[in-house]
Amino acid sequence: MAEKSHTERSLKTVACFVITVSDTRDETTDRSGGAIKALLEEQGHAVAGYEIVKDEPDDIRTLIAKALAVEAVDVVILNGGTGIAPRDGTYEVVSGVLDKRIDGFGELFRFLSYQEIGSAAMLSRALAGTAGSRVVVSLPGSSGAVKLAMTSLLLPQLGHMVAQARGL
Repeated sequence: MAEKSHTERSLKTVACFVITVSDTRDETTDRSGGAIKALLEEQGHAVAGYEIVKDEPDDIRTLIAKALAVEAVDVVILNGGTGIAPRDGTYEVVSGVLDKRIDGFGELFRFLSYQEIGSAAMLSRALAGTAGSRVVVSLPGSSGAVKLAMTSLLLPQLGHMVAQARGL
């Protein structure tokens, strides 16, 4: 019964701003950003914006703020920069933007990822949470990780996550 009431309050369509964090990708080589956009649209969600940003904390922070300033945007989905390499700074930036963390997202992502790639999954710093009434999600940059997170975790719950963040 509780699952049904959650489903009834879920939004059928949400607007998402997709951000790819990469020092090397452009629109022609951004398979992960392309996959996110395609998967969102296949499920009837809107892509309200898409940009690629260098892995520079100030630039990432500025672009997230720009995305959150768009009134129509419900969700900001980033990919890239979630590892532990010296240039990977997305986790720190996104952590600083969030008001509330959805710890279960990262935990479940690493669990599912472990089943596919083994112990290397522990190196992922994927996370999600809310910034005000908006949902912010940060995924690894690999297209396999993006597809796993989108199909197994985000798309089944995206409308519900936004409804909850809005207090609906």
